[in-house]
Amino acid sequence: MAHQRRLGKKLFKAVLPILLVVVVATGIALGSIVYGISRPPRQPYLVTPESFSQISGSALKVTDEAWRNRDGSAARGWLLRGAEGAPAVIVLHRYGADRSWLFNLGIKLNETTNFTILWPDLRGHGLNPPVTSTGFGNGEGTDLVAAVDFLRTVKTSSGSQLAGEIAGAYGVELGAYAALSAASQDPRLKVLVLDSVPSDSDELVNASVIGDVGISNPVLLFMARIATRIYFLGHFENKSSCELAKTLKAQRILLLAGADNSPFHDSTASLVKCFPNPGNLEAKLDLPLTGFTLTSATGEQGEGYDRPVIDFFNKNLH
Repeated sequence: MAHQRRLGKKLFKAVLPILLVVVVATGIALGSIVYGISRPPRQPYLVTPESFSQISGSALKVTDEAWRNRDGSAARGWLLRGAEGAPAVIVLHRYGADRSWLFNLGIKLNETTNFTILWPDLRGHGLNPPVTSTGFGNGEGTDLVAAVDFLRTVKTSSGSQLAGEIAGAYGVELGAYAALSAASQDPRLKVLVLDSVPSDSDELVNASVIGDVGISNPVLLFMARIATRIYFLGHFENKSSCELAKTLKAQRILLLAGADNSPFHDSTASLVKCFPNPGNLEAKLDLPLTGFTLTSATGEQGEGYDRPVIDFFNKNLH
């Protein structure tokens, strides 16, 4: 028996360095993955107000604005002023994109409705972002509430408040989750158009890891989610979209998703049963394209997507 214990100790001592190397290597790999996905890919803006004006020949009065989030961090976005007293719509991009990806949709919405349009860069997105990392939906909802606060401070040339008392939000994926979260906190957000809604922040992390490393391994994804929680030091709430939807009683909602194999189709479809007032809900779950692929759509395809979105805001936000 004593001989077996000594043999076991020797074997443990021999294996321990290998185990330590494996643990350290795994920790470094996971840390690198989480660091990478928390800082989404950044590229030059697809379009800017200046370049859009040169192409279209129209003089857009779009301004570059900055404000403070409720946690004191800096926020920024483009602002296109609408009619005095008209509602405002905040347009929110997906993970890995930026405010320029939905610029054309916002322009069309303004031209049709004369609503004020705000395009923010979400946390960690856009060129040289003031907040370096994304929150995967943990913080972006409260940031949207701060954006509504900011809109109340914008004045007309006569000193009157520009935007009306109610607002709407359009969001894709991360932007859609942020809009849901914000509407659960702020009743001023009366109309939401939500495209490809993830089931929770964990699903956003999963999609980000798969996009970053190109591997959809359940063990790797589980470990990456645990590492993400450690990285955020307890500030990763991971509320489900269904839980957030259940708090929305008066808002008008339009849910959008693509064909069955499109990203987040199932999680978006499952939300239909979560909203407490079915009469305030519309769903289009078999679209030929979504906000994910809108930038690569032809003019006719883009118009086919944009028009129902614009009509929904025009009908419900007044």
